[in-house]
Formats: sequence, C-alpha cells, structure tokens
Amino acid sequence: MKKKQIILCILCISFLLSGLALLLYPSVNAWLQEGRIHQNVADFQAAIDMAQSPSLPNTPDVASTEEGTIPYPELFEAMEEYNTAIYHNGQADLCDLCSYQTPVFDLTEYGIEDGVVGILSIPKMDLELPIYLGATSEHLASGAAQLSQTSMPIGGENTNCVLAGHRGWYGSLFFRHIELLEIGDEVMITNLWETLNYTVSEITVIEPNEIDKILIQPGCDMVTLLTCHPYGSGGRYRYVVYCERVA
Repeated sequence: MKKKQIILCILCISFLLSGLALLLYPSVNAWLQEGRIHQNVADFQAAIDMAQSPSLPNTPDVASTEEGTIPYPELFEAMEEYNTAIYHNGQADLCDLCSYQTPVFDLTEYGIEDGVVGILSIPKMDLELPIYLGATSEHLASGAAQLSQTSMPIGGENTNCVLAGHRGWYGSLFFRHIELLEIGDEVMITNLWETLNYTVSEITVIEPNEIDKILIQPGCDMVTLLTCHPYGSGGRYRYVVYCERVA
C-alpha cells in the first residue's frame, strides 16, 4: 500500500512540476531572449568602439582616412553599390518570399561572424534590437531583419531600408508595442560606421502583398518598420511605420 502511495505521490509531483514548467516557459524564455539581445547589442557596440579606435594599426577591416579610421571599408563600398543598383533597377527582384529572405551579403567574408550589422533604437518603445540582413525565420527570432532587395541600413539619398520584426515572439516584445509610435517620434540606426537619426513621418496598414508600399522613394532617405497587424491575427495585415532621415 505504501508503495502505491509513493508512486501516486511521485506522479502528482511530476504533473505539478510539468504544469509549472509550461506556465513559466514564456516568462523564462523571454528573460533568456532579452539577455541574448542585450548581449548582442553590447557586443556590437564594443566591436564598433574597437574598430574605430585611432590607436589601431591598419588591418583589412580598418582603413585610414584623414579623420581617423573607417571599419570594414570593403563592406561599406559594397553596400553603397548595392543600394545604388536596386534603386536603378526598380527593386525588380523584390517579388516573392525568397527574395526578401535570402541575405545579400555573406558577412563572414568581411570578418563579421555574428551577422549583426547594426542596432535599431526606438526610445518611445524603450527598444533596442540587433539588425540582421535577410528576413529569415532565424533573424526574425533574434531581432530586426532587413528585407533583402531593400536598402542596406547605411542611409543615403534614394534609400529605404525596410526592417521587419515580430509582433512579440515567445514572450519577447520585439515590435509588440509599435502602435505607441506617433508622427515625429525618433528612430535611430547605429551601423558599423555611424548613427543615423530618423523621425516617424507616416503610419499606415497595408495588405501583405502590397510590395509597392515599401519601395524606395526617389530623393528620400528612409527607414520603414514592418510587422504583422493586428496583434494576434497571424499576419492578416502589415503595420507600416515610415521614417525619414533628419540632420
């Protein structure tokens, strides 16, 4: 009899612990994910500080200029050329799922192993996310993802860098509170070379297939934030926040 009671007690405890684990999983996962995001942001900033240090000798990743040093000069040149090319071809290759998922550059060829090319900062949302190239499921689960066949996050005339983010992901917020943003709010991108400042200029909701709504606008220097809408709908629409560069 005692043996049956012990077994029953063990089973009850097991069920209780399993239920508790399921209950706590979203919170624990969110805490772990936030930790990873903050670490990636900190690592990126540390890498920038090291690469831009004037005491560094010339390396393949650091070029000398009269003002100091420019990290990853070959990558910067390639990104500029890419931005010019997609503007002149009308972003003709932005046509299907694969076109915006596949990263344009293999960053490991330029000495960037973690895939982070920048930091998206939105003070109104108390948000900082690492930026990755290509809207793959892995990148979207780790931060903000630049849609391939849209501009690289380096600014410049005739550019529109479209950054996609989840409307919350396994307990992590990401773009969950994007509706807090209003016209005039600040959005910043810190890339490998500088910090770019933008302000929200327009907010709208579009259909998922309205690609023409996220194209480069001639003469403009833009960042566009893109996420699912409404929250919890499974992606019925897209919530779009257009941001224009300020001096």
